[in-house]
This record gives sequence, structure tokens and C-alpha cells, in this order.
Amino acid sequence: MTIGKSGYFYGWYFKCQSDTQTFAVIPAVHRTGRKRTCSLQIITEEQSWTVTFPGEAFRKEGRTIAIGKNRFGKRGVRLSVCAPGLKVEGKLAFGDLFPLRYDIMGPFSLVPFLECRHSIWSMKHRMWGKVSVNGETYSFDGAQGYWEGDSGRSFPEEYIWTQCIFPAGSLMLSVADIPMAGFHFRGVIGVVVLDGREYRFATYLGAKISEIGDGMVKVMQGNLELEAALLERTGKPLKAPAQGDMARTIRESAACRARYRFRKGNRTLLAFETDRASFEYEYGI
Repeated sequence: MTIGKSGYFYGWYFKCQSDTQTFAVIPAVHRTGRKRTCSLQIITEEQSWTVTFPGEAFRKEGRTIAIGKNRFGKRGVRLSVCAPGLKVEGKLAFGDLFPLRYDIMGPFSLVPFLECRHSIWSMKHRMWGKVSVNGETYSFDGAQGYWEGDSGRSFPEEYIWTQCIFPAGSLMLSVADIPMAGFHFRGVIGVVVLDGREYRFATYLGAKISEIGDGMVKVMQGNLELEAALLERTGKPLKAPAQGDMARTIRESAACRARYRFRKGNRTLLAFETDRASFEYEYGI
């Protein structure tokens, strides 16, 4: 990973989910001009925290990130944070990861100067371990995890992102305003993994937004249709990049009520309501 002198960010998102608890952590490095810093963001259902570190605290070796005493990679996560108002300690081990067949960005992975690039490292994996957050224990023995990442200069000005792990699989959907070569378009990337099979939605595969607004988005692609609806807004504040500077505030619900429906032709393959959905609805606000 090369970090240039202009605004830039690089971060991973790890979500841990049991039947009763949800915990997420975002390690990231960011540069504005000549100033480089890094951060950890912690998200639970009740609260969120951002801890900033000096740039030299960040290290990356292959598929492992370290920020101070905190380590993140394909084998798991180790956390040790002591900051004003926040003490986090814990270790989480991952089982076999479930990567996608190919890069979620498809041919857009070859396009230079994109504002933001998305990656998915694992749609669903088993995990074990515990994390203590200000004395409260989050236990994830036999639980499920999800791992994705982002890099670039800025998050899209308007976007919707949702992710949900369910018994038969996992899904992710993102709809975003994409600036490119002086014009804007709504881009779509999404995946439904159901019973081990991958169904991909993407602008480069012909995906179109058929409905959007009021917390809901529906995407169609050939005979496939995916609908996601946010049923409650309980988002906690997170920092997001704007030209590499973590100055923008967005809101994420780590575990909230949402409804999903996935159809293929005349068959409904998946339809459920859950209180374990993750949602960021930064659209039309």
C-alpha cells in the first residue's frame, strides 16, 4: 500500500455478531497533505468511539494491520485500547474466510482516480473470543463475522450501505453517488450469499436502482431483485474521510431493525425482518 502526499485513506471494517450482541471495529490510516494519522473506531449497539493515533503507530505487513498494540488480519483481531472514556481489551480468532469469486469492484478496480474503492475480504466466517468494552463483555464464541474495506480520498457524498448475516448466508448492498470525469452516476455493488451460492449485483453487470428513498432501496439486475429497508434509525456517529481528513460525521446502526427481500424471477429466495442489520443511510439527508 502506497500513501501519497495528497488526501488519502485506507481502512478495514470488522463486524462481529452473535445472537444477542454486535461489535464492530474500524482500523484506518489517513493523510491530508503531509500530515498522516491513524484511528480506531469502535461501534456497539449502544455507543461509538473514535481514538486517534499518530501516523507512526500504523503498520501493514501483507494482510495484517497493526495500530499500536492492536492487530487485525485473516486470523483474527487483538485489541488493547486505553483512552479517555474508553478501555477495550480482547482477542477474537477467525475460522475459514468466505471471500468473493473476484473483486467486488469488477472492471472499476482498474479505473484510476476513483473517489472510493470498496473491498470484501469475507462475507461470513466463524469466530471465537471475547472483547471487554468499558467493563462490559462481548462474547463471540461460535459467532459470525464479516470483513470489508475501503480506500481512496473520500466517502461518497450520498450513499446507502447495509450488511446482514443470516442463518443461510450473508448479504451486502451499497448504492452511492459516484463522481467520474466531470459527471455523476449512481453506482451499485452488492452480494447475496445464500446456501453457499454467490449472487452479485453491480453497475458493471447491468444493475439498476428501481426505487430509492424513505430508508428503502430496491435494485434490479436481469431477473434478480434485491430490496433493503431500514425500519428504525438508531445510528451512532462515526468519522468518515473527506479528502483524506476524517472530518465528516456519518451515522451507522451496527444492529438495527431492517427488512430484506431477494427474488429471482417469480421466486422469492429470501425474505426476512431482523434486528441484527447494519445500516448507513446517508442519502437525501
